[in-house]
Amino acid sequence: MSNGTIKKVAGPLVIAEGMRDANMFDVVRVSDQRLIGEIIEIHGDQASVQVYEETAGLGPGEPVESTGAPLSVELGPGLIGSIFDGIQRPLVAIMEATGNNLVRGVEIPSLKREAKWHFVPTIAAGETVEGGDIIGTVLETEIVSHKIMIPNNMRGTIKSITEGDYTIEETIAVLENEDKTTTDITMLQKWPIRLGRPYKEKLSPKMPLVTGQRVIDTLFPIAKGGVAAVPGPFGSGKTVVQHQLAKWAEADIVVYIGCGERGNEMTDVLNEFPELKDPKTGHSLMERTVLIANTSDMPVAAREASIYVGITIAEYFRDMGYSVALMADSTSRWAEALREMSGRLEEMPGEEGYPAYLGSRLAQFYERAGRVISLGKDGREGALSVIGAVSPPGGDISEPVSQATLRIVKVFWGLDANLAYRRHFPAINWLTSYSLYVDSMGKWFTDQVNENWMKSRARIMRILHDESELDEIVKLVGMDALSAPDRIKLEAARSIREDFLHQDAFHEVDTYTSLDKQFKMMELVLNFFDIASSALEKGAKVDGLVKLPVREKIGRFKYIASNKIDQEYQDIIKSLNIEVEELIKKEES
Repeated sequence: MSNGTIKKVAGPLVIAEGMRDANMFDVVRVSDQRLIGEIIEIHGDQASVQVYEETAGLGPGEPVESTGAPLSVELGPGLIGSIFDGIQRPLVAIMEATGNNLVRGVEIPSLKREAKWHFVPTIAAGETVEGGDIIGTVLETEIVSHKIMIPNNMRGTIKSITEGDYTIEETIAVLENEDKTTTDITMLQKWPIRLGRPYKEKLSPKMPLVTGQRVIDTLFPIAKGGVAAVPGPFGSGKTVVQHQLAKWAEADIVVYIGCGERGNEMTDVLNEFPELKDPKTGHSLMERTVLIANTSDMPVAAREASIYVGITIAEYFRDMGYSVALMADSTSRWAEALREMSGRLEEMPGEEGYPAYLGSRLAQFYERAGRVISLGKDGREGALSVIGAVSPPGGDISEPVSQATLRIVKVFWGLDANLAYRRHFPAINWLTSYSLYVDSMGKWFTDQVNENWMKSRARIMRILHDESELDEIVKLVGMDALSAPDRIKLEAARSIREDFLHQDAFHEVDTYTSLDKQFKMMELVLNFFDIASSALEKGAKVDGLVKLPVREKIGRFKYIASNKIDQEYQDIIKSLNIEVEELIKKEES
């Protein structure tokens, strides 16, 4: 323990002297109010402390006490369904203790100490175990079985283990170490937030994280264990995209970090998630969600910690063998917190005032994603997928945060203000977005969905790219200058945009589309394009083909319930052939 005194206060930065025995990243308690902070720089006996609470009223000479431990999160039963702030303080428990406004210096443990959990052992006394082995389970919610693991650096033989109701601090098992000493095992573990949790092996991304959002799954898929960025200007729908992914992505656990965004957006999450039913289990979505709320009016420094707190919790569930999806909304606000602290530390600024280490810090965060083989003898597989929203000022993605992010991530969903103004949502621009996972996941789509998936996807992309070229011609010389096949191609592209890519997040059927239905929707548009193109050669006129009644059915197909799609698909294909044949006969006569 090292005790010093405040020398200087500059916003969230406190300079303390007499801290020679302290270490980098130690947690400290500042002043008699015991505000929580973290050492981020040391010069001789002077330590620069990043304080995670409001520092108004602090003055020189007040005490600074080091705890001697790094900033860590508490891991154990009680995480799911909780709402924490940026340094894992439980907001509901704080509200019950102090009222609606956050009070400085409040010390409430992250996980409830008095709550009892029913522990069921999965191994017997006498078995040898190593770090990462699962020794038992706790049913945390009706849909999440919380697996209790041996802490990572331990190895030995279980002397005793008993089933029963325990708090997270009570002993559930006794471990005899290799040196014959014994260690009490509890359900509570702690882990430093800036240190990634270890694993045996990282696997290559070969399977998609299915989201039910057509423009994502079909055109720009993200892998399980992959990383994606969602940059876009204000009002282009970043938060709704994040909410949709949190609701529908094929993940067992969702960790949602509201990092520096508006308070009302977190309120939407808090109001919506408990009411939403998880499509796979029928239970409330909150029963598999952890929320970290560090909104724009909360202390700036805590933003910087919030994404590390979130990803450490996510890694913990990944180690249990779950597929975890982490949403960070948004990393721009986190980078602004870095910039503010860097300025107060008087570091040499980089581009646009951001610190020179912005890129490496972002990389450290995103590199913690991945599909891995966890520690432990059973070799279970877990995945952590990270989706970070970026809010570039004025929507200009040439700014440093967007550029640093794009160098790291493999999926880029570029949100477009023009599409948003045209009410085309999700406003992901199909000409600028990309996914570098497509080729490695092609085999999965071919085997699991349909052998023609990749071929149909490539054709859809080609039609959309051709449309952008034809649009230039139309703007210059008008629609009449186009040939009949090109006009049909434009109609097919319009159908792809309006009937396939446009998706209503608030429609009970359209909000989520299975991969099978996505493939059938692609096939309907491509069938119309192929049949109409061959009908042109047989003498049909473009105007007649464009106005076929069946096109309305193709457009309405996305609202068909999943149990009726096969029949409807067959009916539309039949109607399409009949109507085109009738049109050709009519033209001939």
